Amino acid sequence: MPNFTNKFFDEGRYKLLDQLGSGAYGKVYRALDTTSPSTHPVHYAVKCLVRPKPGSRQDDFQRREFNLHNMVCAHPNIVTIHKVVVQGEFVFVILDLCTGGDLFTAITENQVFSGRDDLVKKSFIELLDAIHWCHEKGVFHRDIKPENVLCSEDGSHLRLADFGLSTRQRVSRDFGCGSSYYMSPECIGKEVRMQMYSTRHSDVWSLGVILVNMITGRNPWRYATTKDDCFAAF
Repeated sequence: MPNFTNKFFDEGRYKLLDQLGSGAYGKVYRALDTTSPSTHPVHYAVKCLVRPKPGSRQDDFQRREFNLHNMVCAHPNIVTIHKVVVQGEFVFVILDLCTGGDLFTAITENQVFSGRDDLVKKSFIELLDAIHWCHEKGVFHRDIKPENVLCSEDGSHLRLADFGLSTRQRVSRDFGCGSSYYMSPECIGKEVRMQMYSTRHSDVWSLGVILVNMITGRNPWRYATTKDDCFAAF
Protein backbone atom coordinates (compact mmCIF):
# COMPACT_ATOMS: atom_id res chain seq x y z
CA MET A 1 0.00 0.00 0.00
CA PRO A 2 1.40 3.45 -0.92
CA ASN A 3 2.15 6.31 1.46
CA PHE A 4 -0.93 8.55 1.57
CA THR A 5 0.60 11.35 3.66
CA ASN A 6 -0.56 14.77 2.36
CA LYS A 7 -2.86 13.11 -0.19
CA PHE A 8 -6.48 14.16 -0.72
CA PHE A 9 -9.58 12.04 -1.31
CA ASP A 10 -13.36 12.43 -1.68
CA GLU A 11 -12.99 15.18 -4.29
CA GLY A 12 -10.46 17.02 -2.16
CA ARG A 13 -12.56 17.26 0.99
CA TYR A 14 -10.22 15.25 3.21
CA LYS A 15 -6.45 15.59 3.51
CA LEU A 16 -4.52 12.69 5.01
CA LEU A 17 -1.89 13.90 7.46
CA ASP A 18 0.30 11.71 9.68
CA GLN A 19 0.03 7.93 9.86
CA LEU A 20 -1.37 6.67 13.16
CA GLY A 21 -0.90 2.95 12.66
CA SER A 22 -0.87 0.03 10.26
CA GLY A 23 -2.00 -3.58 10.13
CA ALA A 24 -2.32 -6.58 7.88
CA TYR A 25 -5.11 -5.02 5.83
CA GLY A 26 -4.24 -1.34 5.68
CA LYS A 27 -3.13 1.88 7.34
CA VAL A 28 -4.77 4.46 9.58
CA TYR A 29 -4.16 8.19 9.15
CA ARG A 30 -5.20 11.35 10.89
CA ALA A 31 -7.15 13.40 8.37
CA LEU A 32 -8.33 17.00 8.11
CA ASP A 33 -11.78 17.92 6.85
CA THR A 34 -10.80 20.82 4.59
CA THR A 35 -14.36 22.21 4.70
CA SER A 36 -14.06 22.86 8.45
CA PRO A 37 -13.09 26.40 9.58
CA SER A 38 -9.37 27.04 10.05
CA THR A 39 -10.09 28.37 13.54
CA HIS A 40 -11.75 25.08 14.55
CA PRO A 41 -10.34 22.37 12.26
CA VAL A 42 -12.10 19.00 12.35
CA HIS A 43 -9.96 15.87 12.28
CA TYR A 44 -10.87 12.23 11.75
CA ALA A 45 -9.17 8.86 11.77
CA VAL A 46 -9.23 7.35 8.28
CA LYS A 47 -8.65 3.65 7.69
CA CYS A 48 -7.15 3.10 4.22
CA LEU A 49 -7.81 -0.34 2.74
CA VAL A 50 -7.16 -2.07 -0.55
CA ARG A 51 -10.40 -2.39 -2.47
CA PRO A 52 -11.24 -6.08 -2.84
CA LYS A 53 -12.38 -7.59 -6.10
CA PRO A 54 -16.17 -7.04 -6.42
CA GLY A 55 -18.08 -10.18 -5.55
CA SER A 56 -15.09 -11.81 -3.87
CA ARG A 57 -15.18 -13.33 -0.40
CA GLN A 58 -13.04 -10.48 0.92
CA ASP A 59 -15.51 -8.00 -0.57
CA ASP A 60 -18.33 -9.75 1.30
CA PHE A 61 -16.34 -9.63 4.57
CA GLN A 62 -15.58 -5.93 4.14
CA ARG A 63 -19.19 -5.04 3.39
CA ARG A 64 -20.36 -7.06 6.38
CA GLU A 65 -17.94 -5.22 8.66
CA PHE A 66 -19.14 -1.80 7.49
CA ASN A 67 -22.81 -2.77 7.70
CA LEU A 68 -22.60 -4.22 11.21
CA HIS A 69 -20.49 -1.32 12.45
CA ASN A 70 -23.08 1.10 11.04
CA MET A 71 -25.85 -0.74 12.87
CA VAL A 72 -24.37 -0.03 16.30
CA CYS A 73 -22.23 3.11 16.01
CA ALA A 74 -24.91 5.48 17.34
CA HIS A 75 -23.83 4.48 20.85
CA PRO A 76 -21.49 7.01 22.53
CA ASN A 77 -19.03 4.27 23.50
CA ILE A 78 -18.66 2.89 19.98
CA VAL A 79 -16.48 4.59 17.38
CA THR A 80 -18.68 6.27 14.77
CA ILE A 81 -18.22 5.29 11.14
CA HIS A 82 -19.05 8.53 9.32
CA LYS A 83 -18.55 7.59 5.69
CA VAL A 84 -17.01 4.99 3.39
CA VAL A 85 -15.38 6.38 0.25
CA VAL A 86 -14.38 4.07 -2.61
CA GLN A 87 -11.79 5.75 -4.79
CA GLY A 88 -9.88 3.85 -7.44
CA GLU A 89 -8.13 0.82 -5.96
CA PHE A 90 -8.67 1.89 -2.36
CA VAL A 91 -11.39 2.22 0.28
CA PHE A 92 -11.26 5.07 2.81
CA VAL A 93 -13.26 4.62 6.03
CA ILE A 94 -13.83 7.86 7.94
CA LEU A 95 -14.01 7.29 11.71
CA ASP A 96 -13.91 9.28 14.94
CA LEU A 97 -10.41 10.32 15.98
CA CYS A 98 -9.56 9.18 19.51
CA THR A 99 -6.39 10.97 20.57
CA GLY A 100 -5.69 8.79 23.59
CA GLY A 101 -4.74 5.71 21.57
CA ASP A 102 -5.91 2.22 22.44
CA LEU A 103 -6.63 0.52 25.74
CA PHE A 104 -3.62 -1.79 25.37
CA THR A 105 -1.24 1.19 25.40
CA ALA A 106 -3.14 2.79 28.28
CA ILE A 107 -2.74 -0.39 30.35
CA THR A 108 0.78 -1.51 29.48
CA GLU A 109 2.76 1.62 28.63
CA ASN A 110 0.95 4.51 30.28
CA GLN A 111 -0.33 2.45 33.25
CA VAL A 112 -3.35 4.74 33.41
CA PHE A 113 -5.38 2.34 35.56
CA SER A 114 -2.67 1.17 37.97
CA GLY A 115 -4.00 1.41 41.53
CA ARG A 116 -7.08 3.36 40.39
CA ASP A 117 -10.02 1.07 41.03
CA ASP A 118 -12.60 3.86 40.70
CA LEU A 119 -11.30 4.70 37.22
CA VAL A 120 -11.32 1.03 36.22
CA LYS A 121 -14.95 0.74 37.35
CA LYS A 122 -16.06 3.90 35.53
CA SER A 123 -14.32 3.04 32.26
CA PHE A 124 -15.20 -0.65 32.25
CA ILE A 125 -18.89 0.15 32.71
CA GLU A 126 -18.71 2.16 29.47
CA LEU A 127 -17.32 -0.88 27.67
CA LEU A 128 -20.06 -3.05 29.19
CA ASP A 129 -22.66 -0.59 27.94
CA ALA A 130 -21.20 -0.71 24.41
CA ILE A 131 -21.26 -4.51 24.27
CA HIS A 132 -24.76 -4.65 25.76
CA TRP A 133 -25.92 -2.23 23.03
CA CYS A 134 -24.34 -4.40 20.32
CA HIS A 135 -25.98 -7.53 21.68
CA GLU A 136 -29.36 -5.82 21.91
CA LYS A 137 -28.96 -4.92 18.22
CA GLY A 138 -28.06 -8.53 17.40
CA VAL A 139 -24.38 -7.83 16.68
CA PHE A 140 -21.68 -9.96 18.32
CA HIS A 141 -18.14 -8.58 18.16
CA ARG A 142 -16.00 -11.76 18.54
CA ASP A 143 -12.69 -9.89 18.85
CA ILE A 144 -12.95 -7.84 22.03
CA LYS A 145 -9.43 -7.03 23.20
CA PRO A 146 -7.60 -3.90 24.44
CA GLU A 147 -6.19 -3.18 20.97
CA ASN A 148 -9.77 -2.86 19.66
CA VAL A 149 -10.85 -0.43 22.36
CA LEU A 150 -9.91 3.24 22.02
CA CYS A 151 -9.74 5.57 24.98
CA SER A 152 -9.35 9.16 26.07
CA GLU A 153 -5.92 10.32 27.21
CA ASP A 154 -6.85 10.04 30.89
CA GLY A 155 -8.55 6.65 30.41
CA SER A 156 -11.92 7.91 31.61
CA HIS A 157 -13.80 7.15 28.39
CA LEU A 158 -13.65 4.00 26.24
CA ARG A 159 -14.95 3.37 22.72
CA LEU A 160 -15.27 0.00 21.00
CA ALA A 161 -13.79 -0.31 17.48
CA ASP A 162 -12.93 -2.80 14.71
CA PHE A 163 -15.90 -4.94 13.73
CA GLY A 164 -13.94 -7.05 11.24
CA LEU A 165 -14.91 -10.36 12.90
CA SER A 166 -18.38 -9.37 14.06
CA THR A 167 -21.42 -11.44 13.19
CA ARG A 168 -25.19 -11.57 13.58
CA GLN A 169 -25.07 -15.28 14.36
CA ARG A 170 -25.97 -16.06 17.96
CA VAL A 171 -24.17 -19.39 17.68
CA SER A 172 -21.12 -20.11 15.55
CA ARG A 173 -19.02 -22.96 14.23
CA ASP A 174 -16.07 -20.63 13.58
CA PHE A 175 -13.83 -22.05 16.29
CA GLY A 176 -10.64 -20.13 17.04
CA CYS A 177 -12.19 -16.82 15.99
CA GLY A 178 -10.56 -13.85 17.71
CA SER A 179 -7.34 -13.35 19.67
CA SER A 180 -5.93 -16.17 21.77
CA TYR A 181 -5.71 -14.39 25.13
CA TYR A 182 -9.38 -13.40 24.97
CA MET A 183 -11.03 -16.51 23.47
CA SER A 184 -13.43 -18.48 25.64
CA PRO A 185 -12.78 -22.22 26.08
CA GLU A 186 -15.87 -22.88 23.94
CA CYS A 187 -14.53 -20.68 21.14
CA ILE A 188 -11.11 -22.35 21.24
CA GLY A 189 -12.97 -25.64 21.02
CA LYS A 190 -10.04 -27.97 21.71
CA GLU A 191 -11.23 -29.31 25.05
CA VAL A 192 -14.90 -28.41 25.04
CA ARG A 193 -16.51 -30.76 22.56
CA MET A 194 -19.36 -28.73 21.14
CA GLN A 195 -20.66 -28.44 17.60
CA MET A 196 -21.15 -24.71 18.08
CA TYR A 197 -20.73 -22.02 20.72
CA SER A 198 -22.55 -18.89 21.87
CA THR A 199 -21.06 -15.72 20.38
CA ARG A 200 -22.79 -13.62 23.06
CA HIS A 201 -21.22 -15.56 25.92
CA SER A 202 -17.81 -15.54 24.24
CA ASP A 203 -17.96 -11.74 24.12
CA VAL A 204 -18.75 -11.72 27.85
CA TRP A 205 -15.74 -13.97 28.51
CA SER A 206 -13.49 -11.53 26.63
CA LEU A 207 -14.82 -8.67 28.76
CA GLY A 208 -13.83 -10.57 31.89
CA VAL A 209 -10.27 -10.99 30.68
CA ILE A 210 -10.07 -7.28 29.83
CA LEU A 211 -11.21 -6.44 33.36
CA VAL A 212 -8.31 -8.53 34.71
CA ASN A 213 -5.99 -6.63 32.34
CA MET A 214 -7.19 -3.27 33.62
CA ILE A 215 -6.90 -4.21 37.30
CA THR A 216 -3.58 -6.09 37.21
CA GLY A 217 -1.87 -4.86 34.05
CA ARG A 218 -1.33 -8.48 33.02
CA ASN A 219 -2.97 -11.29 31.06
CA PRO A 220 -4.21 -14.12 33.29
CA TRP A 221 -3.27 -16.78 30.69
CA ARG A 222 -2.39 -17.23 27.03
CA TYR A 223 -4.98 -19.86 26.13
CA ALA A 224 -8.04 -20.86 28.14
CA THR A 225 -7.16 -24.56 27.99
CA THR A 226 -5.79 -26.93 30.64
CA LYS A 227 -2.54 -27.16 28.64
CA ASP A 228 -1.90 -23.59 29.74
CA ASP A 229 -0.40 -23.78 33.26
CA CYS A 230 -1.90 -20.46 34.36
CA PHE A 231 -5.39 -21.38 33.19
CA ALA A 232 -5.07 -24.86 34.69
CA ALA A 233 -4.16 -23.29 38.04
CA PHE A 234 -7.17 -21.01 37.73
